[in-house]
Amino acid sequence: MKKTLFLRLAAILILSVMGGGCTHHTVPPAKIRMTTEMPPSITVPDKIDSRIGRLEFFDGFPTAQTVKRAYDFLDFQRGVDVFLDEMRAASMVALRDGHRQLGITDAHQVAVFEGLMDSKSLWLTANSETVYASTFIDLKKNGPTVIESPPNVLGILDDMWMRYVGDIGNAGPDRGKGGRFVILPPDFEGDDPDGYHVFRSRTYGVWLLIRGFLVDGDTGPAVASIRRQLRIYPLAQADNPPAMDFKNVSGDVHNTIHANDFHFFEELNTLIQAEHAHSISPEDRGRLALLGIVKGRPFDPDPRMRTILDEAARVGATIARAMSFASRDDVSYFYPGTDRTWFSAFAIGNHEFMAEDGWLNRDARTQFMYNAIGITPAMAVAMPGIGSQYAAACRDADGEYLDGSKTYKLRLPAHVPAKDFWSIVLYDSQTRSMLQTDQQYPSLNSQRGSIRENTDGSVDVYFGPQAPAGNENNWIQTASGKAFWLILRLYGPLEPWFDKTWRPGKIEMVK
Repeated sequence: MKKTLFLRLAAILILSVMGGGCTHHTVPPAKIRMTTEMPPSITVPDKIDSRIGRLEFFDGFPTAQTVKRAYDFLDFQRGVDVFLDEMRAASMVALRDGHRQLGITDAHQVAVFEGLMDSKSLWLTANSETVYASTFIDLKKNGPTVIESPPNVLGILDDMWMRYVGDIGNAGPDRGKGGRFVILPPDFEGDDPDGYHVFRSRTYGVWLLIRGFLVDGDTGPAVASIRRQLRIYPLAQADNPPAMDFKNVSGDVHNTIHANDFHFFEELNTLIQAEHAHSISPEDRGRLALLGIVKGRPFDPDPRMRTILDEAARVGATIARAMSFASRDDVSYFYPGTDRTWFSAFAIGNHEFMAEDGWLNRDARTQFMYNAIGITPAMAVAMPGIGSQYAAACRDADGEYLDGSKTYKLRLPAHVPAKDFWSIVLYDSQTRSMLQTDQQYPSLNSQRGSIRENTDGSVDVYFGPQAPAGNENNWIQTASGKAFWLILRLYGPLEPWFDKTWRPGKIEMVK
């Protein structure tokens, strides 16, 4: 008896010296009176071979190496999850930083792309077809802020988590006639001001984007209307508002795209420090806090955590690209089952990415946020004749990614269902901004140029490094050695788009 007890004590001593490193029971546990059979599902074996390596235990206690692997994976997994969910916030920070590069630091300063935006500007899937006017409003600094809107524009107001605040213009309560709006900060108390369309923001920062339309291919009328009628000022200064400062930024090089490495988390921290404490839920704040991002505290991770978060951002970007360009979800496609050429996160049918049975489709939201900026119901909800609709494509008829070294043809059937106009813009698969080629604008627009129609009214659009002979006006240049993708936009989309009685063709490679 004493010898058996001695052997058991010796085994326990050896295990303690080894730090629990032994991977199996040296001595099986004694059968005692209160012993029952344990369901295997509630225990762990002494060894588990997993995707994060071999996990080892002493009777359920993780060894030191297993503990390290567990925490490394947990921090990595949390980093990836935050990347996928919070890129919308990092994107807004990068967008605001891009404005600051242009000298836009206050709401009365507005960047105007008077000669349209071209591929020198790094913006997520911006277009080269409408006149952009863009600025950021600081409700913490200025309090309730007034916007006097010009007529016949499409305007969006989003907060710093790219959540919808309101529409201005054709899809807004002014119905495109122009009007006066006031944006209230998250901590505003009191009655709504009289005489305004009132919007409330959940963040102090608010982004305003206005799109003005060309007239016979000319940007001049839209630019003049914006300069003449757009006014932004604090409500407290309504009797003596500051003079507007419009900056023509067409062709100015600047970047508005969030990082895909450790700097992504620094972008998030910048926003958390600047914003209202309750801009996001306690649960969302908690996810950031577990990575060291806490309002009022410095974000200074140690080398181990920096390395993990850098990898998490890169893997998160990989997952976002898979969701964007190889979605496994039928809801991302306009014509699932018959043609997976055309996709959009807004194919789900609403700007909040809610499934029909009431759950948030996080994958659809990620697909949108990684490739675009600007949330409004007018892009998702069926409103014939109002707003705009988008369909993207990155593969040819054989399911292969589009290759800038090759030549392709896309047929648009007759009677494209766009009350105002349609356009196609090509994008860089790396930056998700406009493709840089010898052409200033990598696009075609039914209002600009002389696009040739076929005898039946259909239009063939060509993509390739060189224009096919006789089709120069229907050609958008690509870059050899680079992949590309494209977006078809319909401005003032009509019923045949929504009921799918009209649909674009597949993208065929020209042999």
